[in-house]
Amino acid sequence: MAIQLSDSFNYGKLIRFALPSVCMTIFTSVYGIVDGFFIASFVGKTAFAAVNFIFPVLTMLGAIGLMFGTGGSALVAQTMGKGDRERAGRLFSLFILFSALFSLTLALLAFVFLRHIASALGAEGELLEYSVLYGRIIVCAVPALVLQTEFQCFFVAAEKPRLGLAVTVAAGLTNFVLDALLVWVFPFGLAGAALATAISQIVGGLVPLLYFTRPNGSPLRLVRSSFDARAILVACLNGSSEFMSSVAISVAGMVYNVQLLRYAGENGVAAYGTMLYVAWIFSATFMGYGIGVAPVVAYHDGAAHPREVRNILRKSLAVISAASLMMVVISHIFAETLCGIFLGGDGELLELAWKGFRLYSFCFLFMGFAIFGSAFFTALNNGLISALIAVLRTLVFEIGAVLILPLFLGIAGIWLSTVAAEFMAALLTFFFLLQRNDKRRS
Repeated sequence: MAIQLSDSFNYGKLIRFALPSVCMTIFTSVYGIVDGFFIASFVGKTAFAAVNFIFPVLTMLGAIGLMFGTGGSALVAQTMGKGDRERAGRLFSLFILFSALFSLTLALLAFVFLRHIASALGAEGELLEYSVLYGRIIVCAVPALVLQTEFQCFFVAAEKPRLGLAVTVAAGLTNFVLDALLVWVFPFGLAGAALATAISQIVGGLVPLLYFTRPNGSPLRLVRSSFDARAILVACLNGSSEFMSSVAISVAGMVYNVQLLRYAGENGVAAYGTMLYVAWIFSATFMGYGIGVAPVVAYHDGAAHPREVRNILRKSLAVISAASLMMVVISHIFAETLCGIFLGGDGELLELAWKGFRLYSFCFLFMGFAIFGSAFFTALNNGLISALIAVLRTLVFEIGAVLILPLFLGIAGIWLSTVAAEFMAALLTFFFLLQRNDKRRS
């Protein structure tokens, strides 16, 4: 029997409902990982470093989809919970159209100014040329990436998370096959890897667009809608935490790259990129869980079921605790093996990466709580607290740590910066959750 937003959730039902979203976000994160594997294996270390160097800029552009997806789906699910499905459909259509046009404008600007951005961040010579080549090809598919990310959230609100997973898997397989063809079989190098990713993002964005354009078995469909500035503002505020989190992560990534170039050169950037590939999968697990659970929270909040909201919160914190411990154990046991997938041909670089990763991996103990906490408050349409958690987590805690700790600990301070930032973000998240419970009791 299909699980519905209106159900009461136990652990099994909660995990089953969120699992497709977890798989969706993991497959999305695999895009960059697949590119990194083929580039590191068949193009070279400098090209590999260039991808990791420019990736934060590209992530920042794609964050528009996350903002409208999380913020918009929370508003749509809440509207459905109140029984007004017709308005929910109009809002859904408005968010899709507006985000597509907005992201197209940003993509054009990024294409023009990408060289200036990469140069301002410290890229020179071959690193600069590779960064611009890869980035400009990916930028052409940014509107599709925005739609893909947005639809991942709306598939859950439409009670079709498995269909969303199928689309994401199809896009991921497209990326893998084209990477193999355009980098390994045919000698297109870095440009081939970028083109493979761009095409896969187009698949991930256009297939859901076609699905929601036609009559379907979900409660959502693209319909004629009028401009509603207030609804767009509310969706942006709701999703501002996820948007700011993604932007802040991107800004932090840029600061990391600047620090790594200073302390360890291109080897440091390449080593950090390898750590990020594993971190993307683990953080995507938490993010996917938040995306999967948020519409359920929003629905029950809209339907005035506070007991079920508390039930979901308690069970989610337990699930995240268990997953966090498992991730740290996996990271420590397989650190050298995981880093060797990308850096096996360079002994010095591999040693730098796996030793650093063992320090870095302690951040997984705390990461999930802040990510889920931000999604939880977004689902309650409390964009302010959600944004505070997200922005302080990365823009303040992480950047502050990466600027200060290396002064005392050198390169080890860079690896430990994320650990310190995630720990402080987890404490902040629990503070807001406890405050909310106290207000409910009073």
